[in-house]
Amino acid sequence: MEYRTLSSELLVDAPVLAVRRDRITTATGEAVREVVEHFSAVAIVAVRASAQGGSPEVMLVRQYRRPVDRYLWELPAGLLDVTGETPLDAARRELAEETGLAADQWHLLGDVCSSPGVSEEMCRIFLAENVRPATSEDPGTGEKAVGEEADMTNRWLPVDEAVAWVRDGRIENATAVAGLLHLNAGTRRDISEPFSYRSGLAARRAAGRLSGTDMKHVR
Repeated sequence: MEYRTLSSELLVDAPVLAVRRDRITTATGEAVREVVEHFSAVAIVAVRASAQGGSPEVMLVRQYRRPVDRYLWELPAGLLDVTGETPLDAARRELAEETGLAADQWHLLGDVCSSPGVSEEMCRIFLAENVRPATSEDPGTGEKAVGEEADMTNRWLPVDEAVAWVRDGRIENATAVAGLLHLNAGTRRDISEPFSYRSGLAARRAAGRLSGTDMKHVR
């Protein structure tokens, strides 16, 4: 069946999300659906060889999340909120900003729909290998952390232990669960694969803006 949008109304327009009400056609008639508009995001599974010769290690970050009111172990990640920035460029920037790292080899692990019942948000998860300290030539270096990110910590964890954390529930972040299980399964896809996300928020705010504009501040 073809679903058609009959009308849309913007209800909320906040820095990192918006909420609109769509009236659509369905198989049983018209319906009203509220949609959380979102920029979408990228996340990075950064892996290095263990100095002790054991299991490879993966970088995890620990960050306070207001909606669930607790700290979560996650992957380095960030929004696709800069006009003209590709998902891979965003991943390189976020990896440096949150961990001070850069990587010389990249693969795609997969794309996840974060909460498709209510939100547009999708997250593209990358695998970063040949990891090294970021230099001034790498995007994202030197950015000052603010808000919850100023309280962020990170650690290297053996991959098999990180997967065990998924199994026993210590890792609850859905993107981290997906990324670590992709890593454990040996997924390696080409970074050139299309990313079929859509963002009503980005489409509205990017219109007529110069490349490099931070869309969180465009209202």
